[in-house]
Order: sequence, then C-alpha cells, then structure tokens
Amino acid sequence: MASATKPEPLKIMISGAPASGKGTQCELITQKYGLVHVSAGDLLRAEIAAGSENGRQAKEFMEKGKLVPDEIVVTMVKERLLQSDSQKNGWLLDGYPRSLSQATALKELGFEPDLFILLEVPEDTLVERVVGRRLDPVTGKIYHLKYSPPETEEIAARLTQRFDDTEEKVKLRLRTHHQNVEAVLSMYTDITVKIHGSVCKEEVFAQIDAVLAELLEQRQATSGSLAGKKM
Repeated sequence: MASATKPEPLKIMISGAPASGKGTQCELITQKYGLVHVSAGDLLRAEIAAGSENGRQAKEFMEKGKLVPDEIVVTMVKERLLQSDSQKNGWLLDGYPRSLSQATALKELGFEPDLFILLEVPEDTLVERVVGRRLDPVTGKIYHLKYSPPETEEIAARLTQRFDDTEEKVKLRLRTHHQNVEAVLSMYTDITVKIHGSVCKEEVFAQIDAVLAELLEQRQATSGSLAGKKM
C-alpha cells in the first residue's frame, strides 16, 4: 500500500502598494507557513554586496540612475526559487513580478504561482499612512504622527521625514504601482485573491490565512486521493 504522497509546497505571490502593510503580512505568512520569503529588492542588494556577476551588472545600471534590466532580476529570482529550501518548503514571492514582461519571463521559466495575493487599500488611506511617517535618526525607529506617535517630546523634536514621503510623490508612486499591477494581474486573473487591507494587521492576516489554509486542505485531499489510486 502506498503511503499518502506529501502535497506540493505552496507557491505564492503577493503584491501591495507602498504602505499597504505588505512587509508585515509577508512576515506573518512566512512565520506560520514556513515558506521561503523571496524579495527581488533584497536579492538585488545581497548580490551587489556579495559582488557577484549579476550584482556587478546591476550596480552599473543603478549608478547611472537606470532601472536594472528585467533579465538580470529574473535570473536572480529564478536562481533563488530553484534553491533546495524554496523547492522543499514553497515560496512567497514579494512584490515581483512588477510588469507583464517579468511575469511572462517567469512563466516561460516554469514558475507559476498557486495564488496571487493582492492587498487592496484605498488611496487616501495609503497617502495618509505615508505622509504621516517619521523616522527617528537616532534609533532608526519608524513612527506615525497619527497611528504610532513618538513617546516623548524629545523624540518628536528630532524626527525626520523621507524626502519622497510627500503627498505629491506618494501619488506618483501609487499611479505607477497601479499601472504595473493591472498588467501583471492580467496573467493571474484566475488565481488572484483580493484582500481588504485597510483593517488592522491581524484582520488582514486572518483573511490571507483562511485562503492559504483552504488551498492546503485541497492539496492534501488531492494528494491523498492520488496516493489511493496508486495502491
């Protein structure tokens, strides 16, 4: 009698606008589900720091103020997704692909997600979250004037604002983000789950958790019935 085959590990993509709380949700998902968190931005920084061939090429473009070409980033992402931990535990691809060409390149390489999670937060909420953000240059802690104000007057007096955290700059970043997401979503229409992201982080995670748990249950049921057929 064949033992039940282990279900395939989850392959998830997540997208969200600046200040949508995507970083927090990635942490919560990886903590609970043990997926390997793959962020294209982190990979890029790590490759540059390591001085790899990809990193050297990427750095040249960045120093000229140009975007790093798709093929360099896709190669980095592909190599990370093929590593044994990603293959064994499943992966959570964070904020990538950002364009239709990147999504197409990943598909051609055989990387297709089971689920595309889209965090949806109204634009006025995102703008408020970003414009109210302040940094303590001494401790590196991030505050928000409304949602998590500084503990003392002394800290309040030294807080700084990022140069691009103005309403005008945020709206530009959001416009770019929405255009990119629309293009990418056209590839993943059937597997996209839209998550209401303007509630507290626990409620946002509860929505994601329910979807992932259901997906895993379906997986286990399918792999169980396949094992039964092999008997």
